[in-house]
Amino acid sequence: MRGGAAACRVLVAGIGNVFLGDDGFGVEVVRRLERSALPANVEVADYGIRGVHLAYELLNGRHDVLIMVDAVPVEGPPGTLTVMEVDAAAVDGAAPGADPADPLGPPAVDGHGMHPVAVLRLLRQLGGELPRVLVVGCRPAVIDERMELSQPVHAAVQNAVRLVTELACDEAAGDEAAHEQDASTDMEQTHA
Repeated sequence: MRGGAAACRVLVAGIGNVFLGDDGFGVEVVRRLERSALPANVEVADYGIRGVHLAYELLNGRHDVLIMVDAVPVEGPPGTLTVMEVDAAAVDGAAPGADPADPLGPPAVDGHGMHPVAVLRLLRQLGGELPRVLVVGCRPAVIDERMELSQPVHAAVQNAVRLVTELACDEAAGDEAAHEQDASTDMEQTHA
């Protein structure tokens, strides 16, 4: 559905645990996005720690593009935003944190939260096809038992809302040139 001939169906999924400080970044971004005017072919949803539900949502093949919003350990100070495109080879590779010497490895499914790649790996294991996947990530400062975001991550939320809105609108329109530029962009936000 690319090439500008037809609009793409986009799912923006907020990921994270609101009880673990900055891990709730993705959830806060989609809460704000839900109040935004987005194209009709853009769906915004808070998946929180329900990675299995997200994998099943993707299994139906209704979405051409998935934009995951999450706290990720990127380079830079807390609050740094980045956009990454997920490579199918990374999804098909070893599980994050896997020890090659451990035949059991980490659990593939955790009902209380899953790394974005684990969600996509589960989708593949269920027989689903990967849509185009972008991750809008924010470097966390605090992943600890608390229900509020740290100051630098809270300050990055509105910039993330603008960034995700732009990406979602570009992808929804099937804008090839914009998506190639956006996928290679790392946005670093500095906060006073």
